[in-house]
Amino acid sequence: MRTDFDVAVAGLGIAGAATARALACRGLRVLGLDRHERAHGLGSSHGRSRIIREAYYEHPLYVPLVQRAYTLWAALERESGRQLLALTGGLTIGSPGGTLISGALASIRRHGLPHEILDAAGVGRRFPALTPPPRTVAVFEPRAGVLRAADCLDACLSGAERHGAELRFAEPLLSWAAEVDAVRLHTPVRDVTAGRLILAAGGWVGSLPGSALELPLTVERQSVHYFAPRDDATAHAAPVVLWEYEPERVFYSLPEPAGRIKAAVHHEGEVSSHPDEVRRTVRPEETGRVARLLRAIAPGLAATPAGSEVCLYTNTPDGHFVIDALPRSPGVWLLSACSGHGFKFAPALAEAIADSAAGDPSRLDLSPFRLARFGTR
Repeated sequence: MRTDFDVAVAGLGIAGAATARALACRGLRVLGLDRHERAHGLGSSHGRSRIIREAYYEHPLYVPLVQRAYTLWAALERESGRQLLALTGGLTIGSPGGTLISGALASIRRHGLPHEILDAAGVGRRFPALTPPPRTVAVFEPRAGVLRAADCLDACLSGAERHGAELRFAEPLLSWAAEVDAVRLHTPVRDVTAGRLILAAGGWVGSLPGSALELPLTVERQSVHYFAPRDDATAHAAPVVLWEYEPERVFYSLPEPAGRIKAAVHHEGEVSSHPDEVRRTVRPEETGRVARLLRAIAPGLAATPAGSEVCLYTNTPDGHFVIDALPRSPGVWLLSACSGHGFKFAPALAEAIADSAAGDPSRLDLSPFRLARFGTR
């Protein structure tokens, strides 16, 4: 049947925005829907910055994905005419046998990545503003850096529109129904049909009416904090840092384009049953904890943060993504639940989804992210 759109995308955070753009670039008729206003601050895609790194401690399978993402972010820089990525180098710091170091080295060895191994004193010589604890080691990777998150999101949204996508904000997807050769969509202002539907609603994906999904997802609140350096040299010389400060517990920091240092504990946040119920205020004990951890490794920063905000992680039990067609509705794809480390991959995942929608062979293997691993209906 002739549909109103070739593909509809529900959710226009970074994953949905990149996907809408990739689909529109192929000449497909694209509808994008989001329940919130454009570039809102309630989900997982707001803020000025995100880390991008290649020596991926989570699993070597992510390395080809992030390498493709580097290429596509560079292409989007050229298209948009703005800088989206700054290579600062990155340090993964921890005990020699810890999760971060062993995981980063596994990816390095599997894919032959450039790197250096530094002891604590070597880190101090290379980066005088940093004072990692004695008996820790660090993996330095030269290609790690910082994505300008707000600019990345706007470049994806603007690119989608420039290539003909119709994007509608403050227009939630209320329900959908998959038919033999189309998907019927219902919003507060319209009923339309699309050949395919991509569900990229992040923390809201589990509450989409009519989804009939039994996904083992949790919505986790994350507070992030911004610290001013005591001198400009500290900020400009700062690399991306991941530090396993206790076994299985990770702290991170990164230089912001505005000259501040962004810092947070990775995971360990409050879990909510629904993203609309997340506490949006930041308590003094949260800022105090992050300040103490940051001073332990970078004492040249201000003792109190210049600001804080809240974002969301949508987590799977194993920490890996969910990207798959729904078993009973193959025209409906789930692109969500990136477990707090998905932003950097957005253009590569979008390209893979667009390849599938256009009937082209995929450049990337997405099979590790299938729903079947959860026994999900």
